[in-house]
Amino acid sequence: MTSQRNTGSLIGGSLLIIFGVLALLGKIFQNYNFWGTFWPFFVIGVGLLFFVGMLAGGRSVSGLAIPGSIITTIGLMLFYQNITGHWESWSYGWTVILMSVGVGIFIMGIWGQNATQRSAGLRLLRLGLILFVIFGAFFELIFTAGNPFGLRSVIFPVALILLGLYLVLSRSGLLPSRSDETSSEPIENTLEE
Repeated sequence: MTSQRNTGSLIGGSLLIIFGVLALLGKIFQNYNFWGTFWPFFVIGVGLLFFVGMLAGGRSVSGLAIPGSIITTIGLMLFYQNITGHWESWSYGWTVILMSVGVGIFIMGIWGQNATQRSAGLRLLRLGLILFVIFGAFFELIFTAGNPFGLRSVIFPVALILLGLYLVLSRSGLLPSRSDETSSEPIENTLEE
């Protein structure tokens, strides 16, 4: 009964803090279209509430990290798109959501002390990052073809170079491989699973 009251108090208090901060910022920036710019923070706040529930509920509810990371990431994407007007990034934004699922699984593995979930989360995060670079480069080159000197036209070629460097370094043996990472885990962790 006490833990339910604590969880309810944490969630209710977090909501009050979020709405209070937003209301205060709305008063401070009265002449600025504050709500039109910062409305994605409501979505971010809902995502963060899942993390509050995870922290309050203990290890048994570590799965709340997955919807928490997805909703928080979508809110951050909406905020970025709202302030930049770069709405066409939804054409490859699904890869960011895939990465957020990987982050959620990784956090779930950390909170639940499960090495298998941590490594699965990192693999999914890596896959999402590779797809983000590939699809992002493709769609950004299409959408920014008329603006060769824009910042967006530089970001994805650099990201492609970094991805290529990562692949070359990881295949050449200069970066530790997954088998090196798993062999260094303590025997107790593998026996518990």
